[in-house]
Amino acid sequence: MKENMPHHGMGTEFHYPRIAIIDSNMLAIMGLRQILQTVVPVAEIEVFNSFNEFEADEPEMFVHYFVETNIVLSNLSFFTARRNKTIVLTTATDPNTQLGEFHCLCINVPEQELVRSLLMLEQRAHTHGRNLPPVARRQAEKILSNREMEVLSLIVQGLLNKEIADALNISITTVITHRKNIMEKLGMRSVSQLTIYAVMQGYVDINKI
Repeated sequence: MKENMPHHGMGTEFHYPRIAIIDSNMLAIMGLRQILQTVVPVAEIEVFNSFNEFEADEPEMFVHYFVETNIVLSNLSFFTARRNKTIVLTTATDPNTQLGEFHCLCINVPEQELVRSLLMLEQRAHTHGRNLPPVARRQAEKILSNREMEVLSLIVQGLLNKEIADALNISITTVITHRKNIMEKLGMRSVSQLTIYAVMQGYVDINKI
């Protein structure tokens, strides 16, 4: 069964990039689809249970394929010929046990680490999104104060409230207030979402998270 994310009414001046996730385990990829939708908010994320379903839906129209290891191995000639589009989903954390000729993404890691890996892939592939359609207007505008951007940067670097307070010489109560305001302004609920936003907007270097 194929699933796709709906359009968001952002106009028709560009084609939405299509990204395919091909995996037989639907539950295992729900989190990946949600994170991808945040990293690439204008993309259509489509999910396929099998290679046959994927192959029947114009595979050349997708800009990237996120594919379960076994599906890649079963259709190696297809994906080898499209190596630049293919990201292999693996549970192996040791690079030596991964498919060396492909970009690999370990999904057997905490969410924050998975977010970082996806952002690294996005930056290498698109150089801060220059090849992607423009982000939503609300996210493109500067809607955080300078102090809120400082707090945001420290949050996504993994600092606790007390550590942020000490670093900025402010009270813990003020830090908590800033966190609340940041999440309300951005409409975000998790550190993972804040991390994606901060890196995509250039507020924090991905190598610091």
